[in-house]
Amino acid sequence: MRTEDLVDTTYEVDDGLAWITINRPDRYNAFRARTIDELIWAFKSAWADHEVGVVALTGAGEKAFCAGGDQKQRQETGDYGPSESGLFEVETLHRVIRDIPKPVIAAVNGVAVGGGHVLHVLCDITIAAAHATFGQAGPRVGSFDAGFGSAYLARILGDKRAREVWYLCEQYGAETMCAWGLVNKVVPSTELRAEVRRWADKMLARSPTALKVLKHSFNADSEAIAGIGSVAFDTLDLFVKSDEAREGVSAFSEKRAPDFRQFR
Repeated sequence: MRTEDLVDTTYEVDDGLAWITINRPDRYNAFRARTIDELIWAFKSAWADHEVGVVALTGAGEKAFCAGGDQKQRQETGDYGPSESGLFEVETLHRVIRDIPKPVIAAVNGVAVGGGHVLHVLCDITIAAAHATFGQAGPRVGSFDAGFGSAYLARILGDKRAREVWYLCEQYGAETMCAWGLVNKVVPSTELRAEVRRWADKMLARSPTALKVLKHSFNADSEAIAGIGSVAFDTLDLFVKSDEAREGVSAFSEKRAPDFRQFR
């Protein structure tokens, strides 16, 4: 894959800072299988590039950072579309974001919900536009992330807050998430990219080896979650084929409240 082959994302490097942008604003930057493939390629490209010291992940436009998995695609085809390997490699993307030995900043420019919320949680730093909103949607649409998306979230927020986020599936503002410790800085939307640049420049002035070892050290404490995540994704692969999961995605596509009563 080359930069010119990208369809769902863009990739650019500016003075040591790699910008990876999910470029599907018409779908609130929701990801399909191709999007995941491109994101993995972009992160690995930044990993291999010795000129890159910091990576920023963001979404195109001002409405959304990422709305998670593309539920319209899921409704249309029963999955998230074709991928290069034949697999939906979102678990691999999670690993790459954690394993890349460089700081990753989530520049949250709008809605960060569902799988998009998990992506920002996995990033080392989150800088959010003041209008950004955060939350989970899995139990509302017949899905879940019972790996890093839940257990690692609890490491940051604490169990009670994390359970609230997952069980209620409500939306929270950037200032609330900053107060809860899930966001590092909130700025006006017009200043988001400049603020990311300021944070990146500070990190680019630090020892890259020190930052690399520190990142691995921080990750080591929560690495066991990866095993739980593998079990969770295998379970999810079975669950999404069930009538219960189909009710969630159908309700989403039909813009109605799901009726899960029969599945209790």
